[in-house]
Amino acid sequence: MVDDLSAIPPEIRTLADYEKHAEACLPAASWDHIQSGSGSDSALRDNRAAFDRWRLLPNVLTDLRGASTETELFGRAHVAPIMVAPLAYQCLAHPDGEMAAARAAAALETGFILSTLSSVSLEHVAQASRSAARELTKPVAPLWFQLYLQPDRADSLTLVRRAEAAGYEAIVLTIDAAIKRSEFTLPAGIEAANLQGMAKPRQHSVAGGHILFGTPLADAAPTWADVEWLRSVTDLPILLKGLVTGEAVDRAVASGVEAIVLSNHGGRVFDGFPAALDVLAHVVARAGHRLPILVDGGFRSGSDIATALALGAKVVLIGRPVFHALAVAGLSGVAHMLHILRTELELAMAQLGCPRIELLDSGRLLPHRQA
Repeated sequence: MVDDLSAIPPEIRTLADYEKHAEACLPAASWDHIQSGSGSDSALRDNRAAFDRWRLLPNVLTDLRGASTETELFGRAHVAPIMVAPLAYQCLAHPDGEMAAARAAAALETGFILSTLSSVSLEHVAQASRSAARELTKPVAPLWFQLYLQPDRADSLTLVRRAEAAGYEAIVLTIDAAIKRSEFTLPAGIEAANLQGMAKPRQHSVAGGHILFGTPLADAAPTWADVEWLRSVTDLPILLKGLVTGEAVDRAVASGVEAIVLSNHGGRVFDGFPAALDVLAHVVARAGHRLPILVDGGFRSGSDIATALALGAKVVLIGRPVFHALAVAGLSGVAHMLHILRTELELAMAQLGCPRIELLDSGRLLPHRQA
């Protein structure tokens, strides 16, 4: 099951190293698509810059016996507060795509979230994840399905029922990416495997015609009515993924949502959005103890993860680094990348004097004033 570990360049020590190597492994168009943000890329750049606004405060001479990165969510144990984010078309990075990434996550007992726009069917990915766990005699890792609502609600329901039947344990509803610009053409042989036979609306504006408003694409954008409908048709936990702030947090609770994934979609949706890390503490405070807040956007190290946990995040999702590791070394690359993050997180917790995840709090943070 495991790829040849010699495929990992020996000089790779960090996620930044994977990113440096990945460009040479991919066609230019695919690399540009994976790396790009929206507009001038300001939101994309700010996702990383947000981490520079914080420093971590050490706390030495702490007893670390019995230390653990374990956490719990929806009654399921996670060996660390790290999950693989939903990423579309992973076969852009490696021929085995989602199959390799899911098996790598299973090998590291790490939760995996599959995108609606996966290049491998949700059934095959679920089977690959479970078979990897069996082969390695490891517990089955959490497996969630990310849902893009389809223009025909019957198609959305079909996706939900397929996810339930395949053993996915939660539905992650993306609410902010139905309307975004895209000029990338998928290479031959790569398609949205889960959407075969379903309508795929796209809007091409022309001078003098409708640009966005008044088009089927805008009319099909998710609303609170869709959230309430989804809650009515499944008993699985529902997470809302997008930038949710203020009163929307209260509305999510009232709609029966179990968690929020705070995200600006990797800076790919809208150039004016803030980094999720910058609004994390506010959203956590608004949510209180009513529902957990997960977060993604720009995470590249264990200290980044520790920063988000100290700001109140429950779990951190890892996105683009999965593409980078896949491109460089396939299954082994993703497993190695996740191992690096786990290692760095444990080192950070040791230096911060936090032997358990719940001890990471704002007392371990210092705002950093930049010149």
